[in-house]
Amino acid sequence: MPRTPANAQQVEIEYDTFGDPARPTVLLIMGLGQQLTSWREESCEALAGRGFHVVRYDNRDTGLSTFLDAGPRPDLRAIMEGDPSSAPYLLGDMALDALSVLDALGVERAHVVGVSMGGMIGQQLAIDHPERVLSLSSIMSRPGDRVSGNATPEAGALLLRPRPEEREAAIEAGVATLIALGSPGYPEDPAELRIRVAAGYDRSNRPDGFLRQFAAILASPDRTAALHGVTAPTLVLHGAADPLIDRSGGEATAKAVPGAELVIVPGMGHNLPAALWPLIADAVTANAARASAD
Repeated sequence: MPRTPANAQQVEIEYDTFGDPARPTVLLIMGLGQQLTSWREESCEALAGRGFHVVRYDNRDTGLSTFLDAGPRPDLRAIMEGDPSSAPYLLGDMALDALSVLDALGVERAHVVGVSMGGMIGQQLAIDHPERVLSLSSIMSRPGDRVSGNATPEAGALLLRPRPEEREAAIEAGVATLIALGSPGYPEDPAELRIRVAAGYDRSNRPDGFLRQFAAILASPDRTAALHGVTAPTLVLHGAADPLIDRSGGEATAKAVPGAELVIVPGMGHNLPAALWPLIADAVTANAARASAD
């Protein structure tokens, strides 16, 4: 896969593409600790089949992109108590990484689709660089107001537990997490989940990057007021049964963006089950069409 230098922090970003580069680009941004492969190939091919040039990439501190491990560990408690100084970067820096991928591909404007933390990065991209965003789809995300989109105690504990480094333990923990956060209306086969988690481990296992990304989320400012200025057609899609970022996160995001379309999906948790991908692809495609109509 190709890599591109990102910004002044000397980050290189790994990415790949699907479909015809002459078609409108959809930039897929994945969530906390997740690699680009969490956008499954069949999902990317489905979007490409709808007439898009599809781009997915590893955020910094995941997958095959640069790991910023030279500095001290972030102090999450201090960040949550109002001192963000130990966060090595913010979501705004990660938005610049996204731009670097578009720049490397010669893409002037893209339809931006982000999941969870990726939705936060997409929101920041639409705020800071509106000229580069044709449309925004914010999925299972939140605006950073510290009030909406809270986790259940059980789901929140999953974020703070130690992350195993040994292969079998890491795979078992990964599968357990996916099941706990998954969609009760669309359960996935544990054996298939294990295959995917194992493949992700074998591609790259660096649990230290998760902590730095989490610090970036916590240290970044509330986007609510700035989202009032977003003019790109915006889709906000959220699971009614999301235990990690409850539906109020999606509702608050949609309320903040003028004219945003809110879609609450019954039975959907904090994942992208294959059974729901046609619905998600339809919604993303319809939102992109709103940009074309404008």
